[in-house]
Formats: sequence, C-alpha cells, structure tokens
Amino acid sequence: MGEMETVEMSQSVSEARPPALHTGSYGRPASSPTWEKLKGAGALGLVIAVAATGFAVGRSSHKAHAGSPQVQLTAKTSVPAAPGAQVTVTGSATVQGVPNTVSFEIGVHTTARSATAALRINDSKVNKLEASLRAHGVTKAEMQTSQLDIYANTGKHGAITSFSADNDLAVTMGDVAKAGAALDAASRVVGNDVNLNGISFSISNTSSLLATAREQAMRNARAAASQLAAAAGVTLGPVVRITDQSSSPPIYFASPLSLARATASVPLQAGTQTISDQVSVVYGLGS
Repeated sequence: MGEMETVEMSQSVSEARPPALHTGSYGRPASSPTWEKLKGAGALGLVIAVAATGFAVGRSSHKAHAGSPQVQLTAKTSVPAAPGAQVTVTGSATVQGVPNTVSFEIGVHTTARSATAALRINDSKVNKLEASLRAHGVTKAEMQTSQLDIYANTGKHGAITSFSADNDLAVTMGDVAKAGAALDAASRVVGNDVNLNGISFSISNTSSLLATAREQAMRNARAAASQLAAAAGVTLGPVVRITDQSSSPPIYFASPLSLARATASVPLQAGTQTISDQVSVVYGLGS
C-alpha cells in the first residue's frame, strides 16, 4: 500500500507543476501559494516514498531471513590427533590342553636306634623303590634324588632316642597312563615307610598352544585399540611397541595319602592345563 501511495502522489506533483513560461525576473519559476502547497505535498510524497521503500526493504529482508536455512552445529566424526599421540592396550587369551607328563615326589622314611642303621634300612628300601618304578615304565633319566636327610629324634629332656633317614626321589613320567600303576607298586614294595609329597601334571611342549594364545591376545589388543581410536575420532596407526607375558602354571594335587593301603592302581586324573598369554601393545594414532 505504501508503494502505491508514493506513485500516485509523485504523479500528482508532476501534473500540477506550472508551465515553464511562468518565470520570475531571474528565470526561476514564479512563486505562488498553489505551487508552494503542491511542492510541499511533493516533498511529503518523497518522504513517504522513502519511508515506504525502507519498510518494503525491511520486510523483504525479514522474509528472506526467515526463509533461509537455519545453521546447525554438528559434532565432527574425526579430529586430528596430536603429533606423537599413542594408545596403550592390553590383550589376553587363554587356551587349554591335556597334560601328557606327570611329576611326583616319592621317598622312604626310616627310623632306627642309630644313624647307620636308619640309613642302611633306608638305602635298601630306596633301591627296591627305584627297581619297582623302572619296572612300571620310569626310566633312570626320569628319576632324581631331591632330598637326603639324617637327623636325631629327642625325648622330653633333649636326650636322643632314635635316628631317622629320609630319601626322596623326584620322578617325571612321560606316560601318564602308567603313573597310577607305578605308584601302587611302589607302595607295596616300601610299605608304611613310603612318602608321597605331591603330584603335578604338565604339558611337555606348550609351543603350539602358546602360539595360539598369543595370536588371540594380539587380536584382542587390536580390537580394543580400534574401539578406543574410533571413540576418540582418530585413526589407528602402526604398532610402536609390544610386551609379551605368558603364563602356564602346572596343576598341583597334594597327596599326603598312605599308599601302603592301596590295593589297586592309584587312580589319577590329568585333567586339563591352562595356557595363558598377555600382551601390552602401544599403537600410534593418526588424524
């Protein structure tokens, strides 16, 4: 509406302007009350035109601003990593295998009135023990003396009452299936003087199992590093350093039982053995 009013008033001023023949003494248009009124109306129309134009521009600018797309802030999916940035992760894995080796410590304990007598009796029974073990699949290379002691036994007032001798053998058998029969035969030969201190099972060669555990541990470490890098919005770089730490403890079965009362092959269960590996890996980070 403002624009239409401007045009109409401009036209009115133009049409009402007096002819150029009506001039004053110096060539200027003659002044008259009518012309002054019209000139004032023209000036008012000019002001209204400027105001209307400003209003139109302002309104047009407002509409353009309202119709323009809004600026939206979004989080970056990747950010540059600091120079030399690294991430350290730990990967671990566990595998299991069946033991193929059994180890135990078996010995003879004897007591006599003298040290010489205690040792002589002990030697005799240890010889029988070794012969029995060899007869049941234990080689001489698989037997080793682990302890030999002779000591005095005293009474209430410190007086020596007797002497004792202990002779123990550390035995490692590569045939687990024969271990029960070997222990049973040993108890029969030695009788009540036999001692079995403990038994354990192990895997003679853990290389293949350890290699499997190590590969899995490295895969687990890389998976963890990839997750951390993705969460941080950076890329995973090359390996900087690896620290490996493997573990394969044997399974122990304490056996303070009296083998002299055994009437059949001693039942032994090898079970399974755990082979573990843990790696600490340092990766570089990129942008």
